[in-house]
Amino acid sequence: MRVVIDTNVLVSALILPHSLTGEILLQLRAATFTPVYSMPMLTELVEVLTRPKLARKYGVTEDDTLALVDLLAIRGELIVPTSGIHVCRDPKDDMFLAAAVAGAADAIVSGDADLLALVSFQGKAIITPRAFLATFRAP
Repeated sequence: MRVVIDTNVLVSALILPHSLTGEILLQLRAATFTPVYSMPMLTELVEVLTRPKLARKYGVTEDDTLALVDLLAIRGELIVPTSGIHVCRDPKDDMFLAAAVAGAADAIVSGDADLLALVSFQGKAIITPRAFLATFRAP
């Protein structure tokens, strides 16, 4: 399964490793799916994870950030979206749609209400972390 994972899900997984989103990182480490990502997505992830507030409040270190970026690089596929997409109320969310289309992803996993409100985009399901993890638990 090829999946675009929203920044909010990855950040939540890192700061709450025993949570539902933390389980997504376990699945990623186990190579049960292929994350599809773009440079703008990676840039946003690093920018968010290196905010001083995350270090103070949750103890996120530079090593934690590098380890997550390395995991994405090893298990995932870096793609280059070829067309601009302008659909979301928040223009910063369009990069996830563009990556899903360019990377032939099966789904976008997000906790963002604006993305989830779309339900799907060009045949790519937009689902919550809970719904995504349910695909691994189905009989």
